[in-house]
Amino acid sequence: MIDQLEAIYHRFKDLEVQLSDPEIIVDQDKFTRVNKEYGKLKPIADTYLVYRDLLDNLATSESMRKDPDPEMREMAQLEYEELKERKEDLDDRVKVMLIPKDPEDERDIIMEIRGGTGGDEAALFAGDLFDMYKRYAETQGWKIEIIDENEGTAGGYSKVVFEIHGDDVYSNMKFESGVHRVQRVPKTESQGRVHTSAATVAVLAKVEEQDININKADLKIDTFRASGAGGQHVNKTESAIRITHLPTGIVSESQDGRSQHKNKEIAMAQLYRRIKEARDTAAADELASTRKSLVGSGDRSEKIRTYNYPQNRVTDHRINLTLHSLDKVIAGNLEPVIEGLQVAENSQKMKEGI
Repeated sequence: MIDQLEAIYHRFKDLEVQLSDPEIIVDQDKFTRVNKEYGKLKPIADTYLVYRDLLDNLATSESMRKDPDPEMREMAQLEYEELKERKEDLDDRVKVMLIPKDPEDERDIIMEIRGGTGGDEAALFAGDLFDMYKRYAETQGWKIEIIDENEGTAGGYSKVVFEIHGDDVYSNMKFESGVHRVQRVPKTESQGRVHTSAATVAVLAKVEEQDININKADLKIDTFRASGAGGQHVNKTESAIRITHLPTGIVSESQDGRSQHKNKEIAMAQLYRRIKEARDTAAADELASTRKSLVGSGDRSEKIRTYNYPQNRVTDHRINLTLHSLDKVIAGNLEPVIEGLQVAENSQKMKEGI
């Protein structure tokens, strides 16, 4: 463990040097990447320094326990026991910090909420879930962008699809996929009986622009004479460009520019956009597939969490967590639930030796 901490600390110091390098400072993209990694490693680097000092103090107190003076030995023993206890606590913290993160954790997400079993009440509950996530996103400084929405006949949503942008969104929201069950007296119920209905939630990590890395070896570039408007120059030189992305078969071409270089630039921009559109379509299909695998049919029995309004209770069935603060959770205070799920995930990873 100490070897891992030392390696991370050396990487941290190297990044610190890079941040003062003029060549990196003027390269905004590179500076942003270095600064982001530096910020992530700083808590571990700081912990390493504390851990190193603690080990040094433990070694000193260990040697002092052999002092010929009884009083010194007693003082050293007390200090040793205190330091040992602190080390055990720090060991647990460090183990959690060193658990490899899911590479998807930093990503933005596409999220879908659908009303499930329960008719109008299910759509109303889907709307309540959307409001809950929206308020939670606001507390995290995230931004929400609605992609698609179908409102329910009595309010809420039969379906709402949206993106959430911010820091470590997927890390916090990936546990929300599944069937959410609600028990309450519906607004549409005139007789005051408690009904049970459900809504499904699906979460998909979003592919970003930098993820679309086009390998030059995968491109077939053809030149040809442009046709149409543009005069003599356009028609007599092979300035037009056609680019084929071999892995996908996507084709892009341009003949609007007066130079081959400009047409290549335009064609590449179009190719990038078309590949991105194809991937967005694939992501939508994956979202539908993921929703089916993660949330099942939307039946009330396939629940991951229950929201019981009469008892002001929220229960996450995966970790047997029950909170009697539904009013706060539905108002956007999701931290206790999410933290419980993250702790459970980390505990499982530690057991598996990941």
